[in-house]
Amino acid sequence: MKVNVNGSLVPGDEAKISVFDHGVLYGDGVFEGIRLYNGRVFALDEHLRRLEESAKYILLPLPCSLQQLETEILDAIRANDLRDGYIRLVVTRGAGTLGLNPFKCPKPSYFIIVDTIALYSPELYKNGMAIITVPTQRNMSEAVSPRVKSLNYLNNILAKIEALNAGFEEAIMLNKYGFVAECTGDNIFIVKDATIVTPPAYMGALEGITRNCVMRLATQKGYNVKQRVISRHDLFCADECFLTGTAAEVIPVTVIDGRPIGSGKPGSITRDVISLFHSHVQSSGTPVYS
Repeated sequence: MKVNVNGSLVPGDEAKISVFDHGVLYGDGVFEGIRLYNGRVFALDEHLRRLEESAKYILLPLPCSLQQLETEILDAIRANDLRDGYIRLVVTRGAGTLGLNPFKCPKPSYFIIVDTIALYSPELYKNGMAIITVPTQRNMSEAVSPRVKSLNYLNNILAKIEALNAGFEEAIMLNKYGFVAECTGDNIFIVKDATIVTPPAYMGALEGITRNCVMRLATQKGYNVKQRVISRHDLFCADECFLTGTAAEVIPVTVIDGRPIGSGKPGSITRDVISLFHSHVQSSGTPVYS
């Protein structure tokens, strides 16, 4: 494996950053997870724009232009000779002092990892997964904006631990008002009376790239798609449910907190959304190999 570290491709076991990097010390940095399908990088422009916005929000200067990052992402993919896979682009505050002051980090660092990924088993994509609601709440939007994809994922990790300890692979996180925000690593959708619904960002949900793509594709297909507040009652009484994420793609949910959703099997709209998404990503995106 070849990893890009600050613009240089090095073997994976030689990829290193400083122990004084504030990304390591404090989770001070931003990142994007990006998918590679059929030799094309899916939604690369959208991912780079979100990275830029996340960095701007936390006053983190990007180490180079978005055009240069795009070039280096494509070079890293070619160096690893992949046509399908996962790209992790990370920008950290860089090395500094042991204090919190980010302005004592003179130069940001970045790295690009290109590898394969399989978040869930094929069986779950076929038959659907069971998930639960966990006690750990989503961070308040007023404290940490859900629109910033930062390296500080402890809130999500704590919720993930609760899910795994209970024997589940994914969990729903509620906000401080008790409404649905998102899952630990995925956005959540329900289907009710043929309407596809997902929580708005102000409820604590990340504006996921896959989420937005699914909403657009479903709307183009003629489905009624809405962003609105979702309660646990709405979850339990939904006709269908599915999750979206860069690593997860689109995966059906058939049981929530022990309650079967709809028929207890992946619904027809969910299956259609999955088909729409898979067809779309195979033929769209930034080509890697000319």
